[in-house]
Amino acid sequence: MHAIRHALATFAVLSLAAVAPAADSPQFRGPERNGVFPEAGLLSSWPEGGPPLLWVAEGLGEGFASVSVVGERIYTTGKFGRTGSVVALDRDGRRLWTTEYGEVHSGNGYPGTRTTPTWNDGLLYIMSSLGKAVALDAASGEIVWARDLPSRDITWGISESPLVFDDLAIFTPGGRAGTMMALDKTSGETRWAVTEPLERSAYCSPRLFEHGGLRQIVTMTERHMIGVDPDDGGLLWKHAYPGRYDIHAVSPVFEGRSIYVSDGYGQGGTMFELAADGGSVEVAWREEDLDIHHGGAVLVDGIIYGAASNGTWYALDAASGEILASQRRLGKGSVVWADGRLYGYVESGDVLLVDPDPARFGVVGRFEVEHGRGQHWAHPVIVDGVLYLRHGEALMAYDIAAD
Repeated sequence: MHAIRHALATFAVLSLAAVAPAADSPQFRGPERNGVFPEAGLLSSWPEGGPPLLWVAEGLGEGFASVSVVGERIYTTGKFGRTGSVVALDRDGRRLWTTEYGEVHSGNGYPGTRTTPTWNDGLLYIMSSLGKAVALDAASGEIVWARDLPSRDITWGISESPLVFDDLAIFTPGGRAGTMMALDKTSGETRWAVTEPLERSAYCSPRLFEHGGLRQIVTMTERHMIGVDPDDGGLLWKHAYPGRYDIHAVSPVFEGRSIYVSDGYGQGGTMFELAADGGSVEVAWREEDLDIHHGGAVLVDGIIYGAASNGTWYALDAASGEILASQRRLGKGSVVWADGRLYGYVESGDVLLVDPDPARFGVVGRFEVEHGRGQHWAHPVIVDGVLYLRHGEALMAYDIAAD
């Protein structure tokens, strides 16, 4: 591993706080797992060639995992040989520790770890591509507990970043013991399991829905979207939602009682409305053009944004599904939001800064990732004016602060 130092970037390794500050990104796709990063004071456009590169950390193992950033530490996972590891870095890209957690899935042509560590109360939680749930001490990397959860093999390996809240760690192994399982986050003991429907995992990371006193875990399984009571694991509702190759790799996004999901392979997206009592959902509208494969959807101020499988980006009215704007040939990839701009990391290796206003909806910055190898599939992360991009064995940090 080597680091390219920015003249003004010097960081000290500090002890971890018990609670993550608001600016941190302690889990997959940001603080709320929705692709929205609560940043301010970022560049509204980029100079030619892109923003300054602060540093590059290499030797992180094969991986499609993103990063979590808490305090002065960065966490990710990587595949070394047949084994998966959690890796901790400081905010200057220097390796602090590496901990092996066991064998991982071959990937069937796409080798690498999938799980982004979830930080909660000083512990890190990961789900291996073979269904192993692990909790580690975030300061030392020591494994606190580990369990091989009964799971059924899926073609490209389980691709889930655990959901952790209250005293629970939520996993979706899709095995005989449960489609979804809640483990005690400190001991790893089973608290409850969902066995109806008993289905395989579907490459989706669950989210916690909260609105108007309702609280439930929502995710996609092999053939359904489900809502689960977080207190006892009771199935609140299920809605049949089959997909091609049993892939539902985009976590639901919420606004009010509305729940939006999208799938690749030309399947488009669907907006559901949750009943007032939280016991059922019904289809509000369907839209076929925005078919997000695994790059995530963003829902901000009543507009849904995402990159379709054909590389066209769309802005949809969340109330009606109407296409408000589209831009062809931007590229298929991952899309997130920060400080009034969309950030895209597309499969060509380009990184895009896009004005989301439907009246403009155009690129205001672009550069190409020059480090790492393999597919450009990891999701961008933005913390404290720094853009983090993972490409295979390399992690890059870019200065995108306006000052």
